[in-house]
Amino acid sequence: MLRPRTKKILFSFSLLVFLFFYIPIMFVIIFSFNDSKLGTVWTGFTLDWYGSILQNTQLIEATMNSLYLAVITTIIATILGTLAALALHRYTFIGKKSVEFLFYIPVVIPDIVVAVALLAIYGILNMSLGLNTAIPGHVAITISYVMLVVLARLSSFDNSLEEAAKDLGANEWQTFWKVTFPLIFPGILAGALLAFTISLDEFVISFFTLGPGDNTLPVLVYSMVRLGVSPEVNVLSTIIIAIMFVVVLIVGLRMRKRGDAK
Repeated sequence: MLRPRTKKILFSFSLLVFLFFYIPIMFVIIFSFNDSKLGTVWTGFTLDWYGSILQNTQLIEATMNSLYLAVITTIIATILGTLAALALHRYTFIGKKSVEFLFYIPVVIPDIVVAVALLAIYGILNMSLGLNTAIPGHVAITISYVMLVVLARLSSFDNSLEEAAKDLGANEWQTFWKVTFPLIFPGILAGALLAFTISLDEFVISFFTLGPGDNTLPVLVYSMVRLGVSPEVNVLSTIIIAIMFVVVLIVGLRMRKRGDAK
């Protein structure tokens, strides 16, 4: 049992951490209703920016590019990361430790290393840069996170359930989809959401590997910082935060409902 003083200290520290993370987000949401064109000076309340954002084609195009990269990256990273986690969890083979080490590298090395390496490879291959040339970099840094999350889920997996399914006549394919996949699905979903968030927020790799004229939202915001960030960026950030909050809430409620049903 924790002492009352220890509980108060831990609560205060946790509260400070949450405030550190969420106060900037609250300021973004509040200043999305700011009447001033300057993002740091409050002059009054308005909803005009929520209407004008639809006319900002540059911002909309950058957002669509970011969503495109995030969706493609999430699909590829989730499939490959899940397969890698299953292979590392189930099988013992020569070089397994080396393979595990290779998957841990993108987690610890800076993104700038991946970006420069990809740019060098594209230069050697004489490839023209475009929107799709950013995908390999995004996949490289997100696949490890998916694998780690799924591995954490598999660590508590009961292999006797698969054996029971096979004893009842199910083949390997049926066993995976009817038994294994539903049980590890929460880990796969968590890894996919993590990959989507990382890809949507990625700046360094996108900055180095995108072609001329192609912008993602982080790259566009960076280019706007020198001239002042438009309140429309705060509006778009607020919309994205609201959408992500709703998605996470729905997923959490469904998973909780499924757990209660079981």
